[in-house]
Amino acid sequence: MRELLQQHYGTLFEPELLDEIGAVGTIKEVTEGDKLIEIGTYVKSMPLLIAGAVKILREDEEGNELLLYFLERGDTCAMTLTCCMGQTRSEVRAVAEMDTQLIMVPIGKMEEWTGKYKSWRNFVFQSYHDRLQEMLDTIDSIAFMKMDERLLKFLRNKSKINNSVILHTTHQEIAHELNTSRVVVSRLLKKLENLGKITLHRNSITLEGDPI
Repeated sequence: MRELLQQHYGTLFEPELLDEIGAVGTIKEVTEGDKLIEIGTYVKSMPLLIAGAVKILREDEEGNELLLYFLERGDTCAMTLTCCMGQTRSEVRAVAEMDTQLIMVPIGKMEEWTGKYKSWRNFVFQSYHDRLQEMLDTIDSIAFMKMDERLLKFLRNKSKINNSVILHTTHQEIAHELNTSRVVVSRLLKKLENLGKITLHRNSITLEGDPI
């Protein structure tokens, strides 16, 4: 574990902190679609991503979901930090976007390390800042962008996260994450295809002319 920490967090944390994380952390591997955190549950540990990606979702009273942001290698979730520090129930759902490897850190160490290590404190504050910016970006997309623009932005983000211009997903899955209907997504995907932005296949989409 120490080698993994050094490789992915060695530029962020002091050697002493890396040693402490290695002593108390546990490696967890999840497959695509697995839930790491469920809405309404208490969070007992904080994830540090080593490989893969995790999507953070919000749910309304009717069970409709909305994608807030993705977590990538080297990230952690500000929502998780908030729940851990306040010992409150989670208000978000965390689902593996792909096969993912994490190091789970007990919540009891978080407050201790915040006072003990400057690098940890900076990491926590930067995580809050980054996740807030991503949520503001999501809000701006909903408030100010047309649905076809939101859809293309979503596809580009997903392409970047998966490091591939080919996205293996269905129209229904996209509609679920954008909190809209499959009919709307299908119509707009066809529009984007006619514009040469994407090519539609059965259960996959290829982005055309877009860098990863």
